[in-house]
Amino acid sequence: MSTDIKPNRNLFLVLSAIMGVLIIISNYLVQFPINKFNLQDVLTYGAFSYPVTFLITDLANRRYGKKEARKLVYIGFAIGILLTIFVSTNFQDIISLRIAIGSGIAFLVAQLIDVEIFQRLRNNKWFVAPITSSIIGSIIDTFLFFSIAFLGTGISWLTLAIGDLLVKLLMAFLMLIPFRLLIFKIRDLNTKKYLV
Repeated sequence: MSTDIKPNRNLFLVLSAIMGVLIIISNYLVQFPINKFNLQDVLTYGAFSYPVTFLITDLANRRYGKKEARKLVYIGFAIGILLTIFVSTNFQDIISLRIAIGSGIAFLVAQLIDVEIFQRLRNNKWFVAPITSSIIGSIIDTFLFFSIAFLGTGISWLTLAIGDLLVKLLMAFLMLIPFRLLIFKIRDLNTKKYLV
């Protein structure tokens, strides 16, 4: 049992670091609309990186259970939001501040809901928990973030939110592939057996 503790801790630290980096990257990229194919009013680059955070949360939940997955969310929040504030927040620009605040609130609420839903569905078929929790979490995250960050600014936040959500939903389905591949490698400490 003691030989398993260090790899468990190492995996948790790796997942925490990845979560923080993903938040920083996504918070930076959300400021840039995609200016190709007439998508500037519909989509930002952040829509492609952020959905991976749900994969990380779901892997932690599968590996460690709800309590540790929540801990990962809090660590990711602290790392991501603090670094976002210091790295990409322009304190002279109200939208930049609102992005940081909106990101923090949306991330925390959506990820904690994702953890709860995943935990309740974890004993169903392998894909039910990650896809359901990611879809619901993405919907909550998208509308919380975009309304806090851009409501009343003149930016077409609703169309950006819808475009962002469509990409997140697509990414949620695509994230099932790495989830399925990785659960063969990750021992589920919650049930003390390997998943199939």
